Amino acid sequence: MSAPSSGTLVAALALGSNLGDRFHNIELALRLLELPKANLSPEDLQQCGADVYATVVDTSFMYETSPMYVTDQPSFINCACLIETNIPPLVLLRLLKHIETTVGRVPSVRNGPRAVDLDIVFYGTEVIDTRSPGDRNSLENLLGELVVPHPKVSEREFVLRPLYDMIPDFVHPVFEKSISELVDALPEEDPSMRRILPFPRYPLPVDYSWTHPDVPIVPPTLTHWTYPITKSKTPRYPTQRKTHLMSTLNATPDSFSDGAVHNTLETAMAYIHESLDAGVSIIDIGGYSTRPGAVFVSTEEETNRIVPIVTAIRGSDASSLDFDARSKEALISIDTFRWEVARASILAGANCINDVYAFTGREDVWPLVNADSIQRSEESMAGMKSVAREFAVPVVLMHSRGDAGKNKDYSHYGAGPGAVIRGVQTELGAKIERVLKGKGGLRRWMVIVDPGIGFSKTVEGNLEVLRDGSTIVADVQIDGKRNPLRGYPQLVGTSRKSFLGAILAQGDRGRETLPKERVWATAAAVVYAVQLGALVVRVHDTREMADVVAVADRLLS
Repeated sequence: MSAPSSGTLVAALALGSNLGDRFHNIELALRLLELPKANLSPEDLQQCGADVYATVVDTSFMYETSPMYVTDQPSFINCACLIETNIPPLVLLRLLKHIETTVGRVPSVRNGPRAVDLDIVFYGTEVIDTRSPGDRNSLENLLGELVVPHPKVSEREFVLRPLYDMIPDFVHPVFEKSISELVDALPEEDPSMRRILPFPRYPLPVDYSWTHPDVPIVPPTLTHWTYPITKSKTPRYPTQRKTHLMSTLNATPDSFSDGAVHNTLETAMAYIHESLDAGVSIIDIGGYSTRPGAVFVSTEEETNRIVPIVTAIRGSDASSLDFDARSKEALISIDTFRWEVARASILAGANCINDVYAFTGREDVWPLVNADSIQRSEESMAGMKSVAREFAVPVVLMHSRGDAGKNKDYSHYGAGPGAVIRGVQTELGAKIERVLKGKGGLRRWMVIVDPGIGFSKTVEGNLEVLRDGSTIVADVQIDGKRNPLRGYPQLVGTSRKSFLGAILAQGDRGRETLPKERVWATAAAVVYAVQLGALVVRVHDTREMADVVAVADRLLS
């Protein structure tokens, strides 16, 4: 929270919304915040100068919370962000109030419902109170005034937890306690508080109007998922646990499990209807096999494999005999590492990006040492971040090490159990920090992590990741540093994979199996994934795995 450069200061802001499209409101507010020249008054612009800026450099997870103080109102979503800025504190306050009005906030009762609420929680380490000394004994006279640090931060879990996500060790300049200590000192926890993951609606509705020409379009929200907070005094799980199913549609001729099975529009749509009948939450469509030795596919060919399927799902004709209204609302994920494919697919109707290389591009060699490979990886990172940020879509970022069949040595992280887990935490964590932090970073609440079962891991390594997978996102120290994967929701994909085949081939009763013969083995692995707390499991056999997840969820609720 100290100044990163001359004239720049880091401020922590809290955001909340409980009216209208809450997720849309928060995203719009953040985009307006980064355009101070368009949103400050002429007088404030003159005070700040031509080089005025406010850059979001980090964000928290997003939380759904019960209303506080005035309880007869809808639930809130809350989050926080860090900004680098050279805007003076009172001018920043006026900017935030202008943004609230632009997003749609109207006068209401104090602590009442609002389209968006923006507060300055910390402004560096400064202590500010613009009220006259005689007015500082009450919090009833804050209109037009600024008190920083925010006077009620210590009693608000919906502010402290988002701050804890970003700056747990920051010391409150008045209370002289860290954010972590303030969280631990909360008198009670909100039992209804959940983390939340929104999905945007694409393609945009034909009647969708946009009235902010200086701001990239913020999509409306299609739906959202919730998941529990992992670090709290007592575990907080919903009464009925919900593990989501992601069905796997490979529109390829050479995928390891189902190549050439769903690579025509007719067979693809049949699988989609089957998936919807099974109750899947999201459909993952890929056009480029990630198996070792897969044939190169051009960007154009990959796009041509995927986009027609997405278009068919979204463009189903209500007059058609095979019309399925559910396809209009179905969530679609695109399994790609190319920003061009991701962009075309989102415009056609996809809602999520699933990248097995975590935005660093497909390179068979690991680690990257060649200058050309490093350059390609940097370009991939920039392109994927730009698309995901522009369209405000969730992303699944997976741990991998180039060729999935190679680079299985994790001895750098120690000997024995735990080495593979530490490798995933360290390597995937470093990539995600690049995706999130700094100018142009993604929102933390839009990231799902995938530990990469079946990618550059031995059979025992895969079992370690599956057996102890909950520790991957635990709030623990790794070599004296906080686990960079702490708190993220997980996607786990074990379906039909070769490590299951290797296990089935062992022992006196061992037998060789084709991928499609590993349904029961997949079922056992899926139960373990549910047990470790996975938010979503990626499967091929949707009907069978829907039954497995339904029972596992009930057993573990």
